[in-house]
Order: sequence, then structure tokens, then C-alpha cells
Amino acid sequence: MEYDTQIKNRVKRIEGQLRGILKMMEEKKDCKDVITQLSASRTAIDRAIGVIVSSNLVECVREANENGQNTEELVKEAVNLLVKSR
Repeated sequence: MEYDTQIKNRVKRIEGQLRGILKMMEEKKDCKDVITQLSASRTAIDRAIGVIVSSNLVECVREANENGQNTEELVKEAVNLLVKSR
């Protein structure tokens, strides 16, 4: 799968968030603030996973349709990936 600039930038923002959290921990910031930022990072990661899985599914379904293949298994696999990520 080809990962476009948009998804790479999304992951880079997550990386920046995580570095910021580590800095907060090193500066002994309040745990509520750290947890808030960790929660935001988790949400960002979940969204990135969703974007990657859905983009891949669209690509795979398109190819399967072109080749006359059944897409049901592809959809099941995508759902399983999303379930595993939770």
C-alpha cells in the first residue's frame, strides 16, 4: 500500500504529541494534563488506523472488482484489523 503525504503528516503530528508528553513528564507536570494529552494521542492514533484501513479497503475492493473477485473476505479482514486495534 502506498501511504500518502496526508497520513504521513498525521503520524508525524502524533509523534510530536508523544514527544510533548514525554517533555511534560520530565518537567513533572500535573498528571491530569499528561493523561489528557495521552488520551488525545490515543484518539489521534485510532483515527490514523481508521484512515489507513479504510484507504486500503477501498484500494483492495477496487482491485478485486476489476479482477472479478469476491470482496466479502476483504471487508471481514478490514473489520478484524479495526477490532484488533481496539
